[in-house]
Amino acid sequence: MTVIRKEDVISSVADALQYISYYHPLDFVQALEKAYNKEQSQAAKDAIAQILINSRMSAEGHRPICQDTGIVTCFVKIGMNVQWDSDLTVQQMIDEGVRQGYTNQDNPLRASVVADPAGRRINTKDNAPAVVHIDMVPGDKVEIQLAAKGGGSENKTKMVMLNPSDDIAEWVEKTVPLMGAGWCPPGMLGIGIGGTAEKAAVLAKESLMESIDIHELKERGAQTTEEALRLDIFDRVNKLGIGAQGLGGLTTVLDIKIKSAPTHAASKPVCMIPNCAATRHVHFTLDGTGPAELTPPKLEDWPEVTWEVGDSVRRVNLDTVTKADVQEWKSGETVLMSGKILTGRDAAHKRIQEMLAKGEGLPEGVDFNNRFIYYVGPVDAVGDEVVGPAGPTTSTRMDKFTDMMLGETGLTGMIGKAERGPAAIESIKQHKAVYLMAVGGAAYLVAKAIKKSRVVAFEDLGMEAIYEFEVEDMPVTVAVDSNGTNAHQTGPDTWRVNIAEMEK
Repeated sequence: MTVIRKEDVISSVADALQYISYYHPLDFVQALEKAYNKEQSQAAKDAIAQILINSRMSAEGHRPICQDTGIVTCFVKIGMNVQWDSDLTVQQMIDEGVRQGYTNQDNPLRASVVADPAGRRINTKDNAPAVVHIDMVPGDKVEIQLAAKGGGSENKTKMVMLNPSDDIAEWVEKTVPLMGAGWCPPGMLGIGIGGTAEKAAVLAKESLMESIDIHELKERGAQTTEEALRLDIFDRVNKLGIGAQGLGGLTTVLDIKIKSAPTHAASKPVCMIPNCAATRHVHFTLDGTGPAELTPPKLEDWPEVTWEVGDSVRRVNLDTVTKADVQEWKSGETVLMSGKILTGRDAAHKRIQEMLAKGEGLPEGVDFNNRFIYYVGPVDAVGDEVVGPAGPTTSTRMDKFTDMMLGETGLTGMIGKAERGPAAIESIKQHKAVYLMAVGGAAYLVAKAIKKSRVVAFEDLGMEAIYEFEVEDMPVTVAVDSNGTNAHQTGPDTWRVNIAEMEK
């Protein structure tokens, strides 16, 4: 009979969450390096380079890969012969590990979990509780698979109840373009098939815990229905030309993972969950001898990748740029921004909307006239940092506020992640504004461009407060120009045709 101590579970979970906040799984890094070397789209290659550079910087600096340090999902497989030395339940032990991991003073992680989700949505302040799945298995050990899943990719989850005769690969091929780029490709797609609706979702999430091995599978050939389906979907999705960050390119997915379960004869439940470019997961086993020991990867295992902006880059002083100036910017251009920008996410936009509706105007000290807003919720700073990792959040969540912001505040442009919806693009075109895209999954790299930071309004919102950042050479891409030309449409359209031509 193995005895598992409460303290070992808590400290192992806390240490593991710190570990995955700054260490990518090496299989992911290696798969991303292959994609980088293969990529022919310059925009996509530049994006992958930034992700790889950011990954190495995070590993060296022990700071989060992405500012969205996720909601914790934990698969716990408990041996039937295990005995617990604990006055807490498994859920409570995991949650305490989450609290300790996310409030570590050396590397505080962003608390993103909110209670009362249908109502007040109050931040729990410590990222607990975790989502815990418990399975009793033979044996005398406890195996834990732990992941921190960002909201941008989690929000792109798709589920369907297909007819038994329907083609799963065809559904995936039609559905992936509808997900947009907010899940920060290239990443993995986890697909759960069978069981019931909720079982398919759990299977999909658990499949994302597996290592990347699609190239090995291609070399040896499929031996099961699931393996054949993985290869089929992998090829179909990459032929879509969506590419890194949705800018168009050869690699959209690095692997396809599938788990299945028996289902009702009349049913074919399918759930698809993407993992983003900040893929974070780790597995460990507790055998009663103490907490888990996680061996740090070697920094020499990271590829030596450099990124140069090139001669055609446009350098912009944000403190003097005018609305007339931005009308010269073209979709797909690289811009290096220096000067002051304001930040704001969902909660800040909602509060601004309420204030303007009441005739109160903007909060004191906030002036968006001829300014840019950056959609970001940064990690708290440590040591001599100006700000913690501060990558962009998914911009489509702000689409419903775009016309208000452009029409009523004098805003010149927006900076975020991934595509914008049709209504937002039309508003950008109408107001002769511009939307710029920073690379999702490169939060630590972006933060290095931020030289000063201060909260200017809504301090009670924590990471969703309005900050003023002073940036120097912050790299962005013009995603939607003042004419409404959209790089997230033109890029994939071009590369879908290019890939088809390559295969002729």
